[in-house]
Amino acid sequence: METESQSDFPWLEDATHEEMARAVEAMYRVHKLIRAITDLDALLEYISQESQRVAGAEASSIILYDPDMGDLYFHTALGDYSSSETLKRDIRLKLGEGIAGVAAAERRSVVADNAQQDDRFFRNADQATNFTTRNVLAVPMVDHEELIGVLEVINKVGDGGFTLLDVRVMEMFSTLAATSISNARLVKDKISTERLAAIGQAVTGLSHYTKNIVSGMSSSAELIEAGLRQGNLELLAKTWPVFRRSTQRISHCVQDMLSFSKPRTPCREPFSLRQLIDEAYESYAELFSKRGVEVTITCANVQDTVFAEPASLYRSLLNLLANAADAAPDTGGRIEVRATGLPSGILEIVVEDNGPGVPEALEERIFDPFFSTKGAKGTGLGLAITRKVVEEHGGQLQLRKSSLGGAAFHITLPAGAPERTLLSP
Repeated sequence: METESQSDFPWLEDATHEEMARAVEAMYRVHKLIRAITDLDALLEYISQESQRVAGAEASSIILYDPDMGDLYFHTALGDYSSSETLKRDIRLKLGEGIAGVAAAERRSVVADNAQQDDRFFRNADQATNFTTRNVLAVPMVDHEELIGVLEVINKVGDGGFTLLDVRVMEMFSTLAATSISNARLVKDKISTERLAAIGQAVTGLSHYTKNIVSGMSSSAELIEAGLRQGNLELLAKTWPVFRRSTQRISHCVQDMLSFSKPRTPCREPFSLRQLIDEAYESYAELFSKRGVEVTITCANVQDTVFAEPASLYRSLLNLLANAADAAPDTGGRIEVRATGLPSGILEIVVEDNGPGVPEALEERIFDPFFSTKGAKGTGLGLAITRKVVEEHGGQLQLRKSSLGGAAFHITLPAGAPERTLLSP
């Protein structure tokens, strides 16, 4: 088996032990940091620093290719520049323009030992930064035949110019930088695509949901107008509750979106938990009666007054009751609401039904924003908002199997204030 000798790598022949050690250490550090640093800008700046250090240069830069404009722009500029921001803001290079432009266009490393006498040298960069370039090493960054940009080191410290060792090490660094940039862009594109898909799904769901409500409101408004015109009180009495429920549904939808849009701290105050549960029940009493759903409410070891934010808990209970009503069977539907003060000072609220339950494959997804199994009948925000509200109170919302055969949603809340207790004395 033949092995490669040092003569097969002429760039190693003139390298000193110190130079080799410095190059290997730099490569090791960069490889290690590629896995550790997730911020692409920070990683590219670090690669520039290592390039400048290992090549013994006064300055370094990473120049990226803009495929939309077909030119190059400075992304990172380190060293003795008096105004690197000007360089990054104002200077752009066409392919083939300047030492870096030639390296990018021809996709090969370019060394200019005497930049000021080189016809390819781009003087505008020096003029913009009050910097004097003596010599340059520019290496193209290419990943899978795609031009990413150019890695450049400027002004070799000392009397000599850039060596073959400098060229080979910079080529290794350029490969690492190109791969890092490509991977970061793939991740960013994937995140952007998923985000756009989620937004599209959300908009579609909300549009269908509100369209159905508005259609019902329009029909009700026409009937109300006819009742007023005819003086038909019976028609008004029959139509008004439908219109009122539609306005409540729109209001709830808007409040859900506002609640979900930003984190907040609950405004705690004392209130009657039993009264709150009863009010939530009354909001859907007509629906329960129409669907033939039997609802039982029990409170055990809970003080008349608890300390939390009543408005957000009320909306959470509405969401859970609405889900339970939708899940209940067409005949013999049952819902149980239980509030229990536990010896630990924790308040537990359970809403369960005798519906089909939640499929195991969906148990985690049902809490995702805009995920809904109801099609146009739901926004997919109810459970997400409810869990957010509960967690803002320092509690937990969990899905469990119901003893009734369906789903059971358990809310556990800590005492809202140290001087208050949720247990009866």
